[in-house]
Amino acid sequence: MEVRRDGESIVLSGTKVKTVLAALLLARGRVVSDAQLSRLLWGWNPPVTVSAQIYTYISRLRMRLGDSVRIERQLPGYALDVGHARIDFLEFERLSRTGIEAQEAGDVERAGGLLRDALELWQGPALSNVTEFLADSELPRLEEARAVTLENRIEADLELGRHRGLIPELTSLVAEFPVRERMRAQLMKALYRGGRQADALTAYHAGRRVLADELGVDPGAELTAVYQGVLTGGSAVAPPAHGATARSAPPSTLPADIPDFTGRRAELAELRRLLPPAEGRSWHTRRFLVTGMPGIGKTAFAVRAANESLDAFPDGQLYVNLSHPDGLPVDPRDALVGMLRSLGEPVGTGELDLDELVRLYRTRTAGRRILILLDNAVSELQLSPLLPGAPEPGVLITSQTLLGPIGGLHTRVLGPLGTQESLQMLTASVDPARIAAEPQSARDIAQYCAGLPLAVRIVATRLAARPSSSLRRLADRLADPDSRLRELEARGLSVPRSLEASLGRLAREQRGLLLLLPRLGRDVFSVRSAARSLGLAAAPLETALEALVDQGLLGFSDEPDEPVYRLNSLVRLFAETGRYAREVEQSAA
Repeated sequence: MEVRRDGESIVLSGTKVKTVLAALLLARGRVVSDAQLSRLLWGWNPPVTVSAQIYTYISRLRMRLGDSVRIERQLPGYALDVGHARIDFLEFERLSRTGIEAQEAGDVERAGGLLRDALELWQGPALSNVTEFLADSELPRLEEARAVTLENRIEADLELGRHRGLIPELTSLVAEFPVRERMRAQLMKALYRGGRQADALTAYHAGRRVLADELGVDPGAELTAVYQGVLTGGSAVAPPAHGATARSAPPSTLPADIPDFTGRRAELAELRRLLPPAEGRSWHTRRFLVTGMPGIGKTAFAVRAANESLDAFPDGQLYVNLSHPDGLPVDPRDALVGMLRSLGEPVGTGELDLDELVRLYRTRTAGRRILILLDNAVSELQLSPLLPGAPEPGVLITSQTLLGPIGGLHTRVLGPLGTQESLQMLTASVDPARIAAEPQSARDIAQYCAGLPLAVRIVATRLAARPSSSLRRLADRLADPDSRLRELEARGLSVPRSLEASLGRLAREQRGLLLLLPRLGRDVFSVRSAARSLGLAAAPLETALEALVDQGLLGFSDEPDEPVYRLNSLVRLFAETGRYAREVEQSAA
């Protein structure tokens, strides 16, 4: 019995304190009565001060565990709420259960991995530092669960043809558990498949003698069937048929990565570190939201991060776009049907309701190291059914808006690229000789793109389609504010259309404020200066500006003097010249 916080052991002094905590943990949130705690602490000979001593142990635990774990007095005893803490035995049970489900579904390789992960949580004999009364009560159940999981893992290895490597392990296990007939039967199978028929028969006869001497019984049906199989070469000991346990190819539906992806090295390095499962935090959900203004490159960044983490997710990668081309949200049921089909589940549209789809999806993803990229999420209501229920899958989400509270969600806001990064991105897509011939024009083009990767990709596409055109010609056209947005459209890519869709999703009041901001005459401003210039009250203005930040249409930074907001120059241009600008004119009229 031990407790760790952030990898560091928390000192629990005395066997009695550890016994109380172990009893509460094994109760799984149910009330453990004072009488039951007394029996587990002192057997049938409790002290006169039993109630006071139990209270003392509870007080010590509360002090050592802190506020994140609550021990509540609920008559006739106490109950433990562990919050987000991880209990290794419950994690063992979950992995073991998921492994058995995979085994029953025929996914033997995945089953073996899950069962192996479950067994690795055991670091020695359980409950070795609690009272004998608790150990006598609970240890047999825990040891039986471990032994069954061990047998299931060995069965998976046998089905995968790993019999030779199992013989030393099974020989040791049969010596440790001489009356467990399934383990002895597994040893006989491994020996027979390894060409050691005589040794397999010897193992059977030794087991028969042990059962007769210790229990007074004959071998059961399974052990007898394996014995007959060894004698006759029957199906009970036959090696698995070739391909019978072959696993279907893992799903891989990620969009193509952009070969010339540039920048964001620090952000990518952070995701590479946090996204894959790692020892010591495997029970934590790995859910990451990538957000930022339209055109900032959220999808390209997420796809690159996913591709750089492929080795950590051998069970596959899923991708789903959660927005229709017109910006309307995709129904979660349609998204679930698509992902389940990618996972090999033949689900028809309309066959199952949302709750049934969610249950099936979470079952199929449980215990699998799979990466799920949910692109262009619209709301937490849409997103919630698409989140797996187990900690093994990693989830990357992109959304223009900051989503509401979702358990375990870590947010990364992508800001505009610097001029140098934009220039590097341009150079990666355009003949470097052209960039070298007109370095100032190239830098001007990069600056006019205002840090938006979408804008850089558009101008790179235009330049690549016109190899004889000078960079200065495009730079001059971009320099004109009246024509800049028109120049940022090419081959289905469009900065104005992206901004228009984003403004269209705003509430009328939010859009009205955004369209007023160009009147400030500057792109960086504080609440106080904006309120003074626009003649608005500061408090409601700040609330409205924060809403625009949440919608990804306004930047924010906490400067030493006072917080400031940043209006992207392309957003300002669109607010001045786009079709929504008429709303301001009509309001003024």
